[in-house]
Amino acid sequence: MEGESTQPMQHSPDTQHPSDPSRRRALLDLIDSAIARSRSAGRNDLTDRLTAARTKVTDPRLRVVVVGGLNQGKSRFVNALLGLEVCSVGDDETTAVPTLVQHGQEPSAELVPTGSAPRIAVPFDDLQQVAPRSAGRDVERLEVSVPSPLLADGLVFVDTPGVGGHGNPHTAATLTLLATADAVFVVSDASQEFTAPEMAFLRQAQTLCPASAVLVTKTDVYPHWRAIVDADREHLQRAGLDLPLLPVSSLLREYALRTEDASLQQESGFDAIYDFLRDQVVARNADSARLSVAHDVKTVVDHLALGCESELVALRDPESGNAAIEDLHRARAATEALRTRAARWQITLSDGIADLAADIDHDLRDRLRTVTRDAEASVDDCDPGKEWPRLGQWLAEQVAESVGDNFVWAHERAEILAGRVAEHFALDDASLPSLHLGDLSKLLDPVENLSDLESGRIGIGQKVLVGMKGSYGGVLMFGLVTTLMGMALVNPISVGAGVVLGTKAYRDDKQVRLAKRRADAKNAIRAFTDDVSFQVGKESKDRLRLIQRQLRDHFTEIAEQTLRSLDESLEATRQAATVQEQERRRRIGELDTQVAELSRLRERAAELAGVSA
Repeated sequence: MEGESTQPMQHSPDTQHPSDPSRRRALLDLIDSAIARSRSAGRNDLTDRLTAARTKVTDPRLRVVVVGGLNQGKSRFVNALLGLEVCSVGDDETTAVPTLVQHGQEPSAELVPTGSAPRIAVPFDDLQQVAPRSAGRDVERLEVSVPSPLLADGLVFVDTPGVGGHGNPHTAATLTLLATADAVFVVSDASQEFTAPEMAFLRQAQTLCPASAVLVTKTDVYPHWRAIVDADREHLQRAGLDLPLLPVSSLLREYALRTEDASLQQESGFDAIYDFLRDQVVARNADSARLSVAHDVKTVVDHLALGCESELVALRDPESGNAAIEDLHRARAATEALRTRAARWQITLSDGIADLAADIDHDLRDRLRTVTRDAEASVDDCDPGKEWPRLGQWLAEQVAESVGDNFVWAHERAEILAGRVAEHFALDDASLPSLHLGDLSKLLDPVENLSDLESGRIGIGQKVLVGMKGSYGGVLMFGLVTTLMGMALVNPISVGAGVVLGTKAYRDDKQVRLAKRRADAKNAIRAFTDDVSFQVGKESKDRLRLIQRQLRDHFTEIAEQTLRSLDESLEATRQAATVQEQERRRRIGELDTQVAELSRLRERAAELAGVSA
């Protein structure tokens, strides 16, 4: 096993630049200051919001998902990138479950079962054998922790099972991973240009995760890899996919690690990988975290400042205080309307989910009907008994593509719906939640495999028997006629007639068998697509209900936070009218100090976001 000590450090990604300690410290100081203010105000709801933001800053885990077809070099790429043997490599389907590789002080590995079953420790030296064996267990993933400078700043690599092969068993689960990924590497080797299923998957991957790149692996194996890369680039351009295309050689990378040869490192293509991770993943996430923290702090400060500023107005000028109370009452009534079940946003959400459910179901059925019609047309053009394996493979690919496109389209429509609901909130903190789409790893497990079909081949004996049955009537009929002419029952004329009718009988029997195979093939195709439609349709309805609950809870929480801020502001403003003069001056001084502190927090948040306060 190659250790990180042999890695040429000049080729490691500069992940410290976008998330340097000073910038991270500034974010944490800002959050801590805002947490202190919210705690002193007794606003535990706002404190929880800031604590969640602080957790994201202190533990910026970035999931980089590596996906691709079978035997494309995904696992070897991850090993070469880290300089460690952590993912199983072989000629068969060695990655049976997703393998998550993260930073750890000591090398360790665990199998994570589905549900609440306890984790299963795996000896680190047995990693090359454990993944294939886990296919027979109810295992969700394999987690591997290794000490690595590349992983120390939060990068987490997920090596996925190959998509493709008969039935595409891992495609739905892989799409679930892509929807929650921070970056995606789609792997395709240099043996051939992109296939139609690969292009469909690339389209889905870019839609679910914009920070995607295509790796053309095994450039050391195929001398014509440059022509393949050029052809792949043309395919991407014609499809309108703006994806980086990065040719790499894991073998050259491994040699570069062993020999510390900078020229081999450059030729391996891994420098471009590090550039992508630095610029498109780490830097982009750092900017996103900075803007998110600035938004959360500004929102919390606005909530806290509302009460202080309203009370301060009432203390300084009771008449202005009465006007402030009226404004607060109006704002409270508007917020209360947002919180109630009869709120317009809830109607928009309910109607949107209903419309979305109908559209998604229709879209899925339409896609599967198109696949079914195309499959039946193919059956009519060939002998399905001979072409059944090929037809089955094609059908599985088309069904997987249709289910994937339906999933991606539903995800896009759900995000659009969330934006429409947010428009009802005339508030700065009406942010959109991260939609968790559930686990699709078992989506197609209940679907029965495409049923087998007779090959249509019959033996010589059966062919002779069919011909004899057809020829019997011809020999007998013409033989009886020729007996009237004084000839024997079996004569050249009757034998010739038997041969002709026997041949016709064999051909008719062959056509009947072919028609039956075609009918059986169409029934099998319809049964398979109907089963897929039933299972995926049920999952789509469950996923939409989950999305509806997430959006409902998210926006209800926003309304309740605002309502609490307004209630406390009203109470503080009312009490200000009864404060004695000496107490009034003291309280004004306290509030001036608090407002000044909140203003400074707001300015720091605006500076982080790069906008004016």
